[in-house]
Amino acid sequence: MLSAVKEIAEASGYSYGARRMKRALNALGYPVGRRKARSLMREAGVKARYRKKYRVTTNSNHRQPVFENVLEREFDVSAPDQAYVSDITYVWTQEGWLYLAVFIDLFSRRVVGWSMGSRINARLVTYALQMALWRRRPPAGLIVHSDRGSQYASKAYRQLLKAHGFVGSMSRKGDCWDNAVAESFFASLKKERVQWRHYQTRAEAQQDILDYIAMFYNSQRLHSYLDYTSPSQYESAMAEMKKAA
Repeated sequence: MLSAVKEIAEASGYSYGARRMKRALNALGYPVGRRKARSLMREAGVKARYRKKYRVTTNSNHRQPVFENVLEREFDVSAPDQAYVSDITYVWTQEGWLYLAVFIDLFSRRVVGWSMGSRINARLVTYALQMALWRRRPPAGLIVHSDRGSQYASKAYRQLLKAHGFVGSMSRKGDCWDNAVAESFFASLKKERVQWRHYQTRAEAQQDILDYIAMFYNSQRLHSYLDYTSPSQYESAMAEMKKAA
């Protein structure tokens, strides 16, 4: 069982504490409790890493129009592609900053669109949303929530929402809790991956972040909100339940 603990820890980037380790071991057929999982981690020399604090990059000091807070912290939705949240963060490389924009489906907490680049501009968020459109084909009426950053208030972004019949929504000024799900994703990304890396180039960082999103976060990472399943597993399970109903 110790070998399983080590393999789970390595696969998760040493991000799992005793609670998630217990769930992962249970899924592999080991009927352990949280206390036993903690003991096994200690015996295997495995422990979770903890994140550093990061500063906020949002610039809401602009004169462009903003959306009302339509989402109103309603983070629990009953079906896919009803509400997305979005945000931007930054990652340091030896070539300079790399910026990352993501769109997350609140139903499954799956990252459905993302974009990375050396500039923090409107193109960064429109490219990320266009990826989500290509991958998911969400219907008109989709709520798309973000902070009040100038990128989300830009003409290009607002036109993209309008063209597809989406409903724009923005956090209240200075209230990070209005976009807590996106903030939580970035905290996980940095705690579980970025802060343990020393990227030489933006290309290296992009590839590593892509791996984290597609191969780990969406596909494997156990989310407490999803009863310790991954976003992909959760969506598949919910689709099967819908077929059987």
